[in-house]
Amino acid sequence: MRRDSLKLMPAPRSKPLLAWEPLPFLVLFVLALVASLARPDSSPWAFWLVIVIVLAAAVWLAVSLVQAGRPANPDRWGDLSTLEGVDLVDAPGVDRAVRSVVPVIDTQRHQPAIELARLHGGAEQAAVLVPRASRWLSRRYRVGVQLVGGDRPRHAGFLGMAADDRWRDTLDAARSRGEYVRVPALITGATRPYAVELDLSGLVPFSDERRPDDG
Repeated sequence: MRRDSLKLMPAPRSKPLLAWEPLPFLVLFVLALVASLARPDSSPWAFWLVIVIVLAAAVWLAVSLVQAGRPANPDRWGDLSTLEGVDLVDAPGVDRAVRSVVPVIDTQRHQPAIELARLHGGAEQAAVLVPRASRWLSRRYRVGVQLVGGDRPRHAGFLGMAADDRWRDTLDAARSRGEYVRVPALITGATRPYAVELDLSGLVPFSDERRPDDG
């Protein structure tokens, strides 16, 4: 990885409004409601204007659905379907006085996926960090965690707020180059509910090497 050429820029914290998946549905619903209340005999020009706008919104919705159906890896929510074609950069754990181990949040929503990852890849495996991931219906960007020790990537959750704030810009800078960082992961627990911990100590050199030189 050409770390010396990566320049940290503030990463966006949320999706643009026009890229928010539910927006075309909401706009079409509101316009359809307005059209149902409009009457041609009261103001024909306003009625037909509303109809034209509704049709335009329907076309926008259709285009959005077509774009959403196009294969992408990671997809628009930050999920990886395969590691094939993904440029991975390893950030192995480093020996430090204080280890940078952080828990993954929202694991309770992804217990089946974590269980399968543990079954196929063991408790100790790797995870790929995917910036600009999100939940359905949410505009907030997060850093997604994809367990990759098994036969395919599996979504385990997201970085917590503190870790997200610290590493968002570094990971987003790598993403802008088409690179995704792979870190050590540990699945804890013998049965459900499982938890996932990440060793992010290998990310520290990335950040340190991008700080401006003193003087």
